[in-house]
Amino acid sequence: MKALRFHAAKDLRLDDIDALPVPGPGQVTIRNRFVGICGTDLHEYSYGPIFIPKEPHAFTGAQGPQVLGHEFGGVVTAVGEGVTHVVAGDRVSVQPLIMPRSGDYFADRGLFHLSPDLALAGLSWLSGGMAEAALLNDYNVVRIPDSLTDEEAALVEPTAVAVYACDRGGVVAGNSVLVTGAGPIGMLTLLAAKAFGATTLFVSDLNDTRLEIAQRILPGVITLNPKRDDIGARIRAATEGGVGCDVALECVGNEKALGSCLDAVRKQGVIVQVGLHPGNSGLDWFTVTFKDVDVRGSWAYPTHLWPRVIDLIATGAIPASKVVTKKIRLEEAVAEGFDTLLDPAGTHLKILIDLT
Repeated sequence: MKALRFHAAKDLRLDDIDALPVPGPGQVTIRNRFVGICGTDLHEYSYGPIFIPKEPHAFTGAQGPQVLGHEFGGVVTAVGEGVTHVVAGDRVSVQPLIMPRSGDYFADRGLFHLSPDLALAGLSWLSGGMAEAALLNDYNVVRIPDSLTDEEAALVEPTAVAVYACDRGGVVAGNSVLVTGAGPIGMLTLLAAKAFGATTLFVSDLNDTRLEIAQRILPGVITLNPKRDDIGARIRAATEGGVGCDVALECVGNEKALGSCLDAVRKQGVIVQVGLHPGNSGLDWFTVTFKDVDVRGSWAYPTHLWPRVIDLIATGAIPASKVVTKKIRLEEAVAEGFDTLLDPAGTHLKILIDLT
């Protein structure tokens, strides 16, 4: 079958690979339908290997060339012994985290996403979404309702990142919320904050095109560009009492964006670091203490979020498909997908690869 595999930085190849084995006990095979290109995939393409293991993965044994793609869904084609929650023909969304189900501190507490042996389909597992089919564990596939489209099934994973970020920030009805970064995760985080009841929403980005897209996706959002706007001052002027926003979610992985969050958030507000920083970042810790703020990380998502996120998308509470700006075929993935998303002009948000 055809699969897009990572061989080295700037070296993705559409390879012919062996067909999948028959699923063993507790395993499922699916025919992939849609897969999203994630920022993590872009980082691997540009600078990797990062999460892709250089040596066989400690838990899965996976090593390159790696089939990419961890935002995907498809149709079950076969199930192994003991699998009862899905059958052949079921449409599913893939929860891509792979880890021990017991035997370490975090797994034993259901915090599977914090396991030190964590792996991901599409990054450190034999299968991924950028192929015609995938072999997965039973806990990686969640049946979706008829009200969720195949395209939306591939958006559950990035939306779960956004929902968990809002959970970590404690976003509640009536909050004012800043999101730094108007990329796909930033936009989904804005939509999640709106679904949580936030009433005043701000988004900052250096790219005016993305800010225009943000206004189309979420009319009423207040857009800010740090090249010409004083983020903190603008947000204080637009919030009750001039104190700043309740929650600031940093979705870039950028030191200046994190500083903007600290400047903009009110005293006893919450800052959530969602984007992955490439190195050590400075933060004004005097101001952190003086403002009595919480600074929290948000790593991936608890795996039990999948049914909740599916429902949020299927009911329209989070209209995730609004972030999709382009659909392409697998053979176009590098030129029309990866390279397009790395264009500094930033004219696209989420690109889906159509495998149907």
